[in-house]
Amino acid sequence: MTLAALLDCAPELEPALLAALAGLGVGGYDLTISKVKREGIGATDVNVALTASDSGHGRHLSDIVGILQGSSLAERVVERATAIFERLADAEAKIHGVSCEEIHFHEVGAVDAIVDIVGACILLDLLAVEEVHVSSFPCGYGTIKCQHGIMPCPAPATMELLAGFPVRSVDIEGELVTPTGAAILTTLGSASTAGSMPSMRVMATGYGAGKKQFKADMPNLLRVVIGEVDEPESGDDTPKMVAVLETNIDDQSPEMFELVMTRAFEGGALDVFLSPIQMKKHRAAHILTILCPVDLADRMADLIFRETGTFGMRVREQRRYTLQRSWVPVDTPYGAIRIKVGERHGEQVVASPEYEDCKAAALKHSVALRDVFDAAKAAWMNARR
Repeated sequence: MTLAALLDCAPELEPALLAALAGLGVGGYDLTISKVKREGIGATDVNVALTASDSGHGRHLSDIVGILQGSSLAERVVERATAIFERLADAEAKIHGVSCEEIHFHEVGAVDAIVDIVGACILLDLLAVEEVHVSSFPCGYGTIKCQHGIMPCPAPATMELLAGFPVRSVDIEGELVTPTGAAILTTLGSASTAGSMPSMRVMATGYGAGKKQFKADMPNLLRVVIGEVDEPESGDDTPKMVAVLETNIDDQSPEMFELVMTRAFEGGALDVFLSPIQMKKHRAAHILTILCPVDLADRMADLIFRETGTFGMRVREQRRYTLQRSWVPVDTPYGAIRIKVGERHGEQVVASPEYEDCKAAALKHSVALRDVFDAAKAAWMNARR
């Protein structure tokens, strides 16, 4: 339903989705996409049907991570999908009292579930979604039958994944939130912002259809709303205020910065970067700099203290000019490539092919990255004529 709802927001991305899924390197399934109606609401239905026996039922986490890392998917897609499976493994491990690597993914380790999760991550990337916010989660009642037998509803793994997130009881007998759905949304979303819709300008709305009909007057649909967030400003040329956090670090290996940078971006940072410096006694060191909205400064400070062990940092507020950004897909001989367009006062200032799209296409077609960039630029210029 997540995959279907995202695709419903932008049906024109179907060819790009299918092309990207081919880079996953997993076969034995058919993907059927159709339009349906649920209680008068048009929605997209996606069905992943296995065409061959899946010998991977019971895959370990390392098996799935190996599939993702061996694919030609965009780096952001691999990162998000890996994080979802890792969170799911953590939940299952806690429920069964074993380590993450001892966990056998059954239903969620099958090809159809892998395609569901990876497909959702692909569409989030194609739609250039930077933040995910979730509502409270509806919970039905009763029991469900799974690989481990009869389980209460919601399933134990689902409840573990929902820890910290708001839930609400719904008078429906059945499973309204699956472990797969819970893993996707709780990994990509944040418990601190869950339950309410952020202020934004709505750009698209999509509905993903479920297979079951629980009540005649209640459509089984998942709704996705995609929007852009604007900071208050009096005009295009008004700079926005941001918080800048900096700290000097001389006792940490550079490879240790990867996680803090990733978590900073996931937490809402606008930019994160390292600068090499020399400190007293000629010690080599780095300045870690995080730019974020002013109201996220405390959260970023907590992250820096937790992940780096520094004893202090500098924080200031600065004005920042930015271009209005949008992403426009263009067709090339190597598939759909997004063009990032920057505008100021309604006039285009710059347009550049998205690197991750070009990289994935270059790897898939075994061509030079430069060739993909050139093809995307040419397609963009042709589209503007």
